Formats: sequence, C-alpha cells, structure tokens
Amino acid sequence: MSESGRHVILYVHGMGGGGDSRIPSILKDNLGPDFEVVIRTYDFDPEIAHTQLSGWAEEVHPDLVIGESMGAAHAIALRGYPHLFVSPSLNAPRYFFSLAWLTVIPGMTALFDRIYRPKDGDRQRLHFTRRPLLKWKATLEDALRNTPKNGSKDYFHAFFGTRDHYRRSGVVSIRTWRKYFGDGSWTVYDGTHFMENEYVLSLLIPKIREVLGAFGNS
Repeated sequence: MSESGRHVILYVHGMGGGGDSRIPSILKDNLGPDFEVVIRTYDFDPEIAHTQLSGWAEEVHPDLVIGESMGAAHAIALRGYPHLFVSPSLNAPRYFFSLAWLTVIPGMTALFDRIYRPKDGDRQRLHFTRRPLLKWKATLEDALRNTPKNGSKDYFHAFFGTRDHYRRSGVVSIRTWRKYFGDGSWTVYDGTHFMENEYVLSLLIPKIREVLGAFGNS
C-alpha cells in the first residue's frame, strides 16, 4: 500500500500495448479512489523490459502485479508479489525464439513490423529483429523459475477466454499454465483473448479486490 493509503497495482501490458491500453484504463475508471493503477510502456527488447519493469516495481512497491498476454512472462518474473493474468501467452516466447531466424531473410523484419504495427498513441514500438527475439528464451526460463512448480510461494491466478483464437495455435495454453501453476489457478470466461469490458467488470475487478483483501496489507 502506498504512502497515500491506496492499493498500488502494476499492470504489465501485452505486445503492442502501452500506457493507454484499454483494460488498465477500465480499472482506473472503476476501481475507485483507494486504488492506483500504474501502467507504463516498456521496451520490446525483453532484456531492457525486465530492467524497466523491475525498476518500476522497486519505485512504486505494488501490492499486486497484473500481466496481460505477452506481458505474462515479464509479470511472473517480478518476484514477491501476488499476480493476476489476463490471457497469459506463456508459449509466445518460444515462437519468438523460432521467429528470430526468419528475420535474417531480407524483407522479413519490415513485413513483421507492418503486420504487427500497434495502434497509435502511447504504445510499445515493435521491431522484429534477430537479437531481441533470441533473448526471449532466457526471459521465459527466468520467469518460469518463479512458479509453484519450481518452488515459488507467490500467488498466481489467470483468466482465459473460451474464444481466444491464440489457443488454437498454442500460443495461449491452459495445459501449459496448469503444468507450472497447478489446478485451480485459473478461471475461464466466455470471451476472446482481449477480455471484454463486461468481464473486466464482473470477473477481474472482483478478483483484484479479493486478492488485495488477502494480501494487500501484508
């Protein structure tokens, strides 16, 4: 809890997200004055991102860390906090590591940059080059060391959508989540990868209040 007496939430956005991402904006508008949602745009290079996010965590001392989609690996790696996740993409770093070798082909970086161009605004700049993509292997390995399977005592709970199109490719996988976090550590909602507003209000916000009620004053 901050010096002002508010619960502090550090929100780790997904790929191409940023300071004006939708879900943290909804949280800011609906959690009320007793909560502070910190959302900052971090670098696409996972090594730089980890340094940024670790520094921000030391700065704001969050009571809760929330990771969305590709931000899940970064959020897991922040040790010593309770964690919530929206559509965690635990297998995406493995795809990125494989994708790195395609970027040596002339024109591929420009193609990927065009395909995955983020929205305008305060958003993460995406640039698919070999060196940053290769770093995802070590980034994921470091994150997974902070899981119940490997002895972590942190709290983890995730939300998955029944119509998440990334589940078909395996980028988002409940099976992978269960492997590292165990049974009973997730909730399924009838929606897409991009948690709809109604579920942010009816599922995510009540879970935030529940978790902070249990851990927020520890």
